[in-house]
Amino acid sequence: MPALTLTKRPDGVAVVTFDTPDSPVNVLSRELLGEFTALLDQIEADDEIRAVVAFSGKKDSFIAGANIQEILTVTDPTEASALSHECHVLFNRMAASKKPFVAAIHGPALGGGLEFALACHYRLATDSPKTVLALPEVQLGLLPGGGGTQRLPRVVGLLRALPMMLTGERVRVKKAKRDGLVDAVTSPFGLLETACQAARRLASGELVRKPRKVGNLEKLLSAPPLRQVVFTRALRDVMDKTRGLYPAPLAILECVESGVTQGFAAGEATEERLFGKLVVSPEAKNLIWLFNAMNALKKLPKEPAPKQVHKLGVLGAGLMGEGIASVSLGLNPVVIKDVSDTSLSKAAKNMFTSLSKRVRSGSLTNVEKERQWSRLRFSTDYKDLAGSELVIEAVFEKLSLKRQVLAETEAVLAPDAVFASNTSALPIHEIAAEAKHPERVLGMHYFSPVPKMPLLEIVVADKTADWALATAQAYGVAQGKTVIVVKDGPGFYTTRILAPFMNEAIQLLTAGAEIEQLDNALRDFGFPVGPVTLLDEVGIDVGMHVGRDLGQAFAARGMGASDALERMVEAGYLGRKNGKGFYRYEGKKGKGKQVNPEAYRFFGGPGRQEFDPLEMRDRLVLVMVNEVAHCLGEGIVASPRDADIGAIMGLGFPPFRGGPCHYVDTVGIHAIVERLRELEARHGVRFAPAPLLLEMLEQEKGFYGPQRVPQPV
Repeated sequence: MPALTLTKRPDGVAVVTFDTPDSPVNVLSRELLGEFTALLDQIEADDEIRAVVAFSGKKDSFIAGANIQEILTVTDPTEASALSHECHVLFNRMAASKKPFVAAIHGPALGGGLEFALACHYRLATDSPKTVLALPEVQLGLLPGGGGTQRLPRVVGLLRALPMMLTGERVRVKKAKRDGLVDAVTSPFGLLETACQAARRLASGELVRKPRKVGNLEKLLSAPPLRQVVFTRALRDVMDKTRGLYPAPLAILECVESGVTQGFAAGEATEERLFGKLVVSPEAKNLIWLFNAMNALKKLPKEPAPKQVHKLGVLGAGLMGEGIASVSLGLNPVVIKDVSDTSLSKAAKNMFTSLSKRVRSGSLTNVEKERQWSRLRFSTDYKDLAGSELVIEAVFEKLSLKRQVLAETEAVLAPDAVFASNTSALPIHEIAAEAKHPERVLGMHYFSPVPKMPLLEIVVADKTADWALATAQAYGVAQGKTVIVVKDGPGFYTTRILAPFMNEAIQLLTAGAEIEQLDNALRDFGFPVGPVTLLDEVGIDVGMHVGRDLGQAFAARGMGASDALERMVEAGYLGRKNGKGFYRYEGKKGKGKQVNPEAYRFFGGPGRQEFDPLEMRDRLVLVMVNEVAHCLGEGIVASPRDADIGAIMGLGFPPFRGGPCHYVDTVGIHAIVERLRELEARHGVRFAPAPLLLEMLEQEKGFYGPQRVPQPV
C-alpha cells in the first residue's frame, strides 16, 4: 500500500495525505521519499492544482521523523550522505515551487517531519497538547539531515534555533507561534478545512506569510561580527555539558555556522558530509540502540493479563509520593494518604502549582487540569484507600515502618489488590514477611524527581504472583516510564551496582584524592555528574544507609563501607538538602557550588595527592561493571539489555557508551578482565572478576554476541 495519497478539490487545492502502512505514526523512508517525488511531478504538471496541503492520516501524529531502522543499517558514510542529499533535493524542490505548500500539523512533528514542514511555505498547527515540534536528532547522536540546520535558523532566528537543535527541545504550539515556527493556530477539528482555505488564499495572493518580528538585540547578535560571539558561547556551553564526548552537537554548530557565513548551499553540503559521519559513528549506533531498547520495553507480555487500575492509592505525601501521584493523575483517580495534614497541604499546593504550569506551557488544557484536580483526594484515613486496585507506598526507608503501613493497608484492601513499596534497597521479602497476601507485594522503585526520571525498577520477590507483576508493569508503562523487572535481593539492581561505585569514590577520597578532580574524572568519561556531587545530590545520609547495608551484605567480597559518611552525618553534613556537604551551596537554589574544604577532615585532612584521572575512572567504572556482571550471573537482572537500560536511565551511565555491557564489548573482554586483575592485585578482592566475566573470557564472547574487535575508549 502506498504511504501517500493525492486528493484534488474543486477549489484547486490538492491534499497530500501521509499514512505510513502498518505503523502507528508516519515516518520518512526511502520508499516514501520516492513516492513524494512522483507526486511532485504530478503536482507540477497539473495546471488545475494551484496549492497543496500536507495532511496526516494518523489520528494524533503528523510525521514522527525518519525511519530510524533504515538509518541503523547504514554502515557507509557515503550512503548516509546520499540519503541527506536526496532529502535536500526533494525539500528544496518543494520550497522553490510556485504552488504554495501548507503543512497542516496535528500531533508530533519531529525530526524529518519538522524539516518537511520547514520546507513548506506556511505552517498551520493545532492548539492540542499533543502537538509538539522538535528536531531531536541530537538525542540519537545525529543531526537534522533534511536541511533543518539551515532552515530553522532562518525561520526562528539563530538565538532560538541553536538551543532547539543542541538539546532536542520539544516546543509546544503557543511558544512555536511566538517563535515564528508556526504561522497560525487552529483547533484539531477544523484543521484540514482551515489549511485548505489558507492554501487557496496563499495561491490567490490574499494571504501573505508574515515574517516574525526581530528585535534590535537579535539583529545585532545575528550579524557579523557579534554573531561569532553567539557561536563561541554555544560551543563553550556544549563543551561544558558534553566534555566533547558527543560529536553531534559540535557537528550541528559547524553546519549552522557554515550556512550563516557561507550561504544555504554551503550549509547543506556541510550537513550532508557530517550527517554521513555521524550515522556510522559508535555514539549514534549506541544511542539508536538505546532508543529501540526503550521502545521494546513498552511492549508488554500478553499473559498474564494485568488487573485494570481504576483507583490508585499512594501512601506518603512527601516528594516521592507527590511525584508518583503526579504521573498517575492522567490515568485514574488518586488518593494520597499521610498521617500529617501539614504534609498533605504542602503536597496539594505543589501539585496544583504543577498542573497550572503545565497549562501555561501548553502541555495541558484548562479542562484537563480541572478534571485531573477533581480526581485527586487527600486523606489521613486508611479507609479512603478501599477500592484501590494498586497502592504504592512511599514512606521513610525503615523496615518496621513499611511493615506497619502494609499491615494497616491490607486491612482495607481487596485480596487481589497489588501493594507496591517504593524502596531503593530494603528487600521486598522482608517487607512482606508478615503480610496476609505476600503474593501481591512487590517493589516499584521510582527515581527522584519522579516526573522527570524515566526509569521504574520493579522488584519481584519469590512469592510475588505473576498477575501482580503484570499489573505493576502495565501501570508503570502507562505512567510513561521505561520499566525493567529485577529480582529481590540486597539493593536490587540499580542501588546494588551504585553502592560499590560510591564506595570506591569514598576509598579514593580517603586515599587523598581531591573532590573536584574525582568528579571531573568521571565527567570526562561521560557521567552527567561526578560521584561526589551525586552523593551530595542523593543525600549523604541516604548514601550512608545504603553503603552500610550493602557493605554488610557483600562484606565477603571486600565491599565493607567506610565510617566516613556516618561521621559526616553526625556532624550535620547532609549534602545539597541542607547546603552542607562535600560542596557548599550558596545563592538561589544552591547554584553557587564550591568545594567544601572542611569535608576533607573526614578523609585524612587537607593534604591531598595527585591521582591519575584514568586510574580513578577505571576504579569506579570497572567496580560498577563488575557488579553488573555479578547481577547478571545471579539472575538479579534478566538480560544485558535491561542491565544497560537500568544503568543509563537510573544512574546516568554515559548513554553514548550504550551502558556497562556495551562498554565491556567495546573495550573487549580480555582487556576488562586483565584490568580488573591488576586492580585486584593492588586494591583488594572487591575487584576480583565476576564469574560471568571469566566464563565470557573462556568462551571468547561478549554480552551481545561473539567477542568484537576492541575499540579505544
